[in-house]
Amino acid sequence: MTQQPQDEFDTSVENAEAWMKAIQERLRINDNTKGPRSALEARLRETEKICALEPEGRLKMDLVLMKADALLRCISEEEKHEILSKLKDIKAMWEETAIYITHCHSRIEWVWLHWSEYLKAQDEFYAWIHNMKVTLEPDIELQLGLKEKQWQLSHSQVLLNDVLNQSVLLERLLEEAASLFNRIGDPSVDEDVQKKMKVEYEEIKAEAQCRVKLLEKITKEHEQYKTNVDQFQSWLNGVTERLNCCIGETTKSPADNGLKTLQNIAKDVKRGEKKLKCLEVQSTGVIQNTSPQGAGKMKDELEELRKALEKLKLISGEEEERMHKILKSESAYQSQARQLEAEIQEFRKMLQRLEDDLESGEKPKSEEDLVALWRKYIATRAVLAAEESKVERLKAQLKELFRFSQNVQPLSDDVITAVQEYQRVKGKTFKMSTGTETELRQSFQNPLQEFQLWKPSAQRLLDSTANVAEPSLTHAFLLQTEACLAQSSQFKEQLMMLQLKKDLLSSIFGEERVKSLLVEVTDTTKEREFLHKSLLQRRSRLQSLVTQHKDFDGGFVPLQKKLSAVRAKVDVENEPQPDLLGKETRLQRLQMIQEELAEFIVQMEELENLVQSNPAHRHKMNQLSSDYQTLKRSLEIILARTAKHVREHWAFNNKLSDLQRWITMTERKLESYQDASAERNMESRVADLEGLLAEFPGKEIQLHLVGAHGQLVIERSSPEGAAHVHTAMNQLTESLRSLKKMTISLLSSIQPNTTVVDTGKNITVVGNTLMTGLAFGSSEVTLKHSQANVSKEEENSHLLKLMKDFEEWLHVENDKLSNIFVMKPSSFEDVKAIHSKLKELQSRVPEGQRLFEDLRSLQTVNGTSEDVEDLRYQWMLYKSKLKDSSSSLVGEQASELLVLKIL
Repeated sequence: MTQQPQDEFDTSVENAEAWMKAIQERLRINDNTKGPRSALEARLRETEKICALEPEGRLKMDLVLMKADALLRCISEEEKHEILSKLKDIKAMWEETAIYITHCHSRIEWVWLHWSEYLKAQDEFYAWIHNMKVTLEPDIELQLGLKEKQWQLSHSQVLLNDVLNQSVLLERLLEEAASLFNRIGDPSVDEDVQKKMKVEYEEIKAEAQCRVKLLEKITKEHEQYKTNVDQFQSWLNGVTERLNCCIGETTKSPADNGLKTLQNIAKDVKRGEKKLKCLEVQSTGVIQNTSPQGAGKMKDELEELRKALEKLKLISGEEEERMHKILKSESAYQSQARQLEAEIQEFRKMLQRLEDDLESGEKPKSEEDLVALWRKYIATRAVLAAEESKVERLKAQLKELFRFSQNVQPLSDDVITAVQEYQRVKGKTFKMSTGTETELRQSFQNPLQEFQLWKPSAQRLLDSTANVAEPSLTHAFLLQTEACLAQSSQFKEQLMMLQLKKDLLSSIFGEERVKSLLVEVTDTTKEREFLHKSLLQRRSRLQSLVTQHKDFDGGFVPLQKKLSAVRAKVDVENEPQPDLLGKETRLQRLQMIQEELAEFIVQMEELENLVQSNPAHRHKMNQLSSDYQTLKRSLEIILARTAKHVREHWAFNNKLSDLQRWITMTERKLESYQDASAERNMESRVADLEGLLAEFPGKEIQLHLVGAHGQLVIERSSPEGAAHVHTAMNQLTESLRSLKKMTISLLSSIQPNTTVVDTGKNITVVGNTLMTGLAFGSSEVTLKHSQANVSKEEENSHLLKLMKDFEEWLHVENDKLSNIFVMKPSSFEDVKAIHSKLKELQSRVPEGQRLFEDLRSLQTVNGTSEDVEDLRYQWMLYKSKLKDSSSSLVGEQASELLVLKIL
């Protein structure tokens, strides 16, 4: 009875030993690195073929183990020891063979790769040698001037440094050649080849050093000449300045003092002629090493110096009126220059603060941090765009200074530096905001891209398991299917979060792009649901192959416990959460619970096959199905409510961050006004402050809107979360109030004769001759405008009342629709009642549309309102839900009822 298993085991052992001996012999033949490259390549290919045969050996070992297992089950305990001993020997031989395969192939492959890297490095070295020869071969070219000679010298020094740095690479290359020669013994890497490379390198090095020495000598001579010319020019400018001063002061000082000064200047001019002759002699040597064009420029420069010196001899005096005009223009120039310097300093301080603020933030750790960082960059870009007018004002002031005779180069440099800093900070802000926006785009688009990469693998898995019947493959395919289902659940969470962040996506991608993106998300969601359902069915089929001998009780009790566990999880999720993270986490947990229910219904369908002929089991299954439907509807209601709470919390956070960012940027601007010197343009500062005061009424309305959103968040949050929102709102209110006081105080300090009157809705600035009324951005004070303000306040009040009425009406209608969703019909009469209620809701849609149109018409007169946009979104969502429920909810419930009757 045991003879056949014994023979099969012995045969499998003999086959495995013969295969391993043959492999070891082939490895012994090829285990050698000596010889030419072609032989090494042939051995490498042979070891690769041997490595490819390793799975074959593993199959033989698996066959031995399988036959041994079958034999061990049917022999006595005395015979088992011998079989186990053979198994131990054959396993040891297999381990030795596998290690030998790996080591042999790795050793030959390492030598092959080492040789290839060496040849690549050698080719690069000879290419560098050739390029350096081509570069150093031409004679030194004569240059135009000192700067060109310095560039030429710098270029030669760079070449020399390149040559010197190449020595390290050469030494490493020679070491690699020696090491490789010891391993392979090939003549292509022997000592002669190494010496040849070193000799060629030394020739290049000597040529580069000679060129640098010659260029250093030529450059030094020109630098000395240029220094002497600059000194002479400086001296010439000094004498000219003394002469101009003397001419200008002739009316204020005695004549003899003026004459003595002119005689001293004449002596200095004679000494200058001698210096000029020395320069001409020195220029002869420099011209020999300069290009013809450069030599011509040098001669022209000397000729200009000679003409300037001769002009000093000829100048005798200038009119007194010219000096008077010069002194008068000097005073005007100094005043405007000081004012320009003060504004430049203030502008650069503001730029420095903005740049420090850009670099002060930590690296974002979450998506919320990334969104906050992106909003900060956008706000900074807006501030920089608003400062564009200041840049133009600085340029205009500098242009006015050019009409004076004074040297405005320092101020021009300061203005250019300030403008360059402005452009640099602006470009840096644009780059950082664009990079952050790109990162956000990539973060939001990753789920779609990852899904497209995952979809083919899931489809291939479905195709592979369509007709699987082999028991040994069923378990492996089942594990792969469960892994795909887990990944599909993750995709569902990510796609759901994308749909919840529509407002944020609109601010990043734009309305058109978001529409197409959401369409793509919807299509992807449908594809995922189809694949997920197919995977669930396939998993159930695989599980049925594995567990096809289990009875109904063994399948029903776990399902019943699983449904109870899911119900307990759903009950736990009714507790309010403290913050946005908790709400999003709960939403993800609810989505995971929904995935569990989706798996549950598939398992129920599989269990249905066992209850066809058993009425008792049929009753249990009907009760289980009823409990499942009730739990599913309850979960859908909680899921929809949680998604709404997440959207409301996101809206509150966005509006709160916008107002906080405006307060912070305004505080910085006010601090810059406090730090500014007294010379700053008062009219510009007063205009800026009045503009800020004009924004406060609108910001106070925005504060009330933030408070309304905050109240919604408080109602949907736990006591701890509500306390945190209360604290944030109180801090925001106090910050806006303090900022308003600071602005009024600063304006009063700048204009002491000005009185600022704050009536809550209006801010009026009253001076000696000017009264500026600031009400919702207005700056005209007339009776007609006051009446317009009163009318506008009435319209705003009417707008708020319409918003409140429409919101209450929409809330009531939404509650009625939600109550219809949770209804469970038990008869056809219940279905008709639900249908009647839906028709009643549908009949009131024109009334709601009329209320909303009245609201929109008044909103277009008073300007855009984010709350009106939120109401528009809620109104569109309600109509969509009502339309979908009218066409699908009643039909679905009627179908369920019909199925129950048939069963």
